[in-house]
Order: sequence, then structure tokens, then C-alpha cells
Amino acid sequence: MSDHLQKAVMFMLAPLVRLLLRHGVSHADFSGWSRQVYVNEAAGNFGMDGKPPTTSRIAIVTGINRKEVKRLRELPADIDTGVAKHNRAVRVVTGWLQDKEFLTSRGRPRILKYGDGNGSFNRLVKQHGGDVPARAMLDELERVGTISVDGNRVELLQHGYVPHQSEEALLDLFATSAADLLHTLDHNLAGQSPQRLQMSVAYDNVSQEGLTAFRQLSAERALALLRGLDAELSQHDHDVGNPSDTSSAERFRVGLGVYFIEDD
Repeated sequence: MSDHLQKAVMFMLAPLVRLLLRHGVSHADFSGWSRQVYVNEAAGNFGMDGKPPTTSRIAIVTGINRKEVKRLRELPADIDTGVAKHNRAVRVVTGWLQDKEFLTSRGRPRILKYGDGNGSFNRLVKQHGGDVPARAMLDELERVGTISVDGNRVELLQHGYVPHQSEEALLDLFATSAADLLHTLDHNLAGQSPQRLQMSVAYDNVSQEGLTAFRQLSAERALALLRGLDAELSQHDHDVGNPSDTSSAERFRVGLGVYFIEDD
């Protein structure tokens, strides 16, 4: 193992370890979690000649003894971070912000009625949320603080799906965003083709005034960019843009993430 790889991984792990310490997760807990991930990744990606790896091969690749590998392989491998649920919530909120049926004449999100009919919350969910029930979506968006509900009146409180009132939902988004970025970085480092978009801009001697100005500018432009890209990408999504299209058996999760950089 190269020193450079070690330094890169330790640098990358620093914010993750800070999060774990803040939540009272010990090194022993994290070590146990990482062993399970090592075994799962080895089992899924390090077979030979198109065949899944044996327990012995996984033990060799990971450095974990065979007995522990066998135990870990018998544990549930599925890690549900609620990604699908949050993706649907994002679609519904985005539809509310962009679909003219749910906007005022000034382009602002309307207060919707919970119930059936044109311009209703139920129609919004049906149009943009796939097969999720309207009641379930209402409860989820209210739970995380994205909407307020007064009788049958539903009001959007935020211009986007940012679940500030639910640590569970924020952790789901943390896991998804961090994994998405690392998948892209790993893809590019492995030299796979085609290369995936990986860009950033940062300066290391910016004043407080410059930071404040750029924070506002970047938020405005990023929101405009993502809204435009959402309108384009949604046309290719089978659940939203073209649900009847079954011409291709292949399905992909595709998107673009934007994040702000700030350090002392």
C-alpha cells in the first residue's frame, strides 16, 4: 500500500470520523461495520472468471479470517438508507416548484388542497411521485418540515427538499450524497471509460465578504442549473416523463450533485 493512498484515505475519513464521534460511535463499532462492508464489496466485485468469490477468496482479499467472513456473509447485506423514498419526495417538491399547474401567476408554489381534482396535492403526487400514496407523501413531507398542513390546506415551506427536522432523513441524504461522490471518484481513479464529470472551484485566501457574496451567488446559480437539468432529465425517467416506454430493459440512476465548499 502506498503512503499516498494512506494519506488520501485518512484525509477523506476525517469528516466521517467527526460525524461518528458526534453520534457516540466508538472505533470498535466502526471497525465492525467496516468489516461487513469489506466482505460485501469483495463478494460483489472480486470474483474470478465471472464467478462469485468463495469464502476463502474473500478471506484472502480482505485479510479477514474465514470464520469471520462466513459469519458476516450470513448477515443481511441490504442497507436501506431510504433512498427511493427521498427521491420521490424530491420529485414531488420539484414538481410543485416547476409545474405550471401548481404555480401562481407569479410563478410561486400555490397552497394546495389535500384531495382529488386539478391542482390538488393528490394530483401533484400522482403526476410527480410515481406510485407512492398521497397520504404517505403528505405525512413524510410534514414530518421532515418541508410542508405545513392546516386541515386540507397544504403549503410548501421550502424551495426544495431539505429535511431539517428529521436527523434520520438528513443522515439518509448524507449517505447517498457521499456515496455518489465516492463512486464517481473511484470510477475515474480506476480509469474506466467514459470518465464521469468531476469538477470543483475553490480558492484558499478569501475574505469574509467574498465568502458571503459567493455563498449567495453559488446557491442562486446552482439552484437555477439544477432546476434546468431536472426538467431535462425528468423527460427520460420512466416514472415521470415517459412511464409507458418499455423499449429498453436497462435502467440507470443518473444525476448531478452540487455542494458548497467552506473551511477555515
